[in-house]
Amino acid sequence: MGKKIAVVLTDEFEDVEFTSPAKAYEEAGHQVTVIEKEKGKTIVGKHGEKVSVDASIDEVKPEDFDALLIPGGFSPDLLRDDDRFVAFAKAFMDAKKPVFAICHGPQLLITAKSLEGRKVTGYKSIKVDLEYAGANYVDEEVVVCCNQLVTSRTPDDLPAFNRESLAVLAK
Repeated sequence: MGKKIAVVLTDEFEDVEFTSPAKAYEEAGHQVTVIEKEKGKTIVGKHGEKVSVDASIDEVKPEDFDALLIPGGFSPDLLRDDDRFVAFAKAFMDAKKPVFAICHGPQLLITAKSLEGRKVTGYKSIKVDLEYAGANYVDEEVVVCCNQLVTSRTPDDLPAFNRESLAVLAK
């Protein structure tokens, strides 16, 4: 039985950090739902990838989903300015549901104050932010913490990120 995966995404996301995991999840039989402020809107990645929004943040609840994907790029920084997305991400962390964050994705979890004591990685420019948030930052291609949180640094880490995300989903 496939899992339902929420993806929080807005303009200026890192294209492949959405398309690669989404494709891997769908090929494994999981359902991916793109969530933004406005349902039906087309959002555009940093390199021109166009994605249609499946649902508005106002019409979804964390309990409707089994896992959360937070792609990087500028998207997570824009989303963390909106309390609805911060609360949505925090709910997954608090419920110990799988959360997959790559590159700048952990920025949303920093704002949700959900990383204290967690072993994580992320893009090198947010290393200090992660440390100030109480996270144990390591420079590795993929980090799995507590059988729940999967983090990676850059698009180069996507094969490992996808592999470990799928392994967590299989549990």
